[in-house]
Amino acid sequence: MKQLRNILNKILEVLAGVSFFVMVVLTCWQVFTRYVLQNPSSWSEELVSYMFAWMALLGASIVVGERGHMNIPVVVERMGKGAQMFFSIFSEVVACVFAAVILVFGGVQITTLAMGQMTSSLGVPIGIFYVVLPLSGVLNVIYTIINIYDIVKGNIDVLPGGEEQPEEGKEA
Repeated sequence: MKQLRNILNKILEVLAGVSFFVMVVLTCWQVFTRYVLQNPSSWSEELVSYMFAWMALLGASIVVGERGHMNIPVVVERMGKGAQMFFSIFSEVVACVFAAVILVFGGVQITTLAMGQMTSSLGVPIGIFYVVLPLSGVLNVIYTIINIYDIVKGNIDVLPGGEEQPEEGKEA
């Protein structure tokens, strides 16, 4: 599971990094065309906004994988290890159900509907840009399953944001 998590993390980090770099380049292009050439580029502005959504959702998947989502553990951290494990698994199940229903199912629905609409400047179906919703949902489901497995196996701390536990026989 650790190998799968590492592979997904690397892919998502590269995609998020590349999209951020492309967004910076396109934004500089927009400024150049608007103020130097006096002929603003509308397609680059539209593409930057779609790329921002992709970067944000793929980045959110990384956060799910790191169990870095927002939580307030004031009550749970005072409980015993069994209760902490239960609530950690419960929070992962809730995140998994949300990802499956809202992002995957809802994302497929909205992507399908949006395939018939074209973007104003780029002239491509809007649904292409909405594909990130079900993609991010599938990634979140995979990450939550990995997280549940690692919580049960004791490979990660039961409270989100905790440090990974060293594997047996290995030093930290």
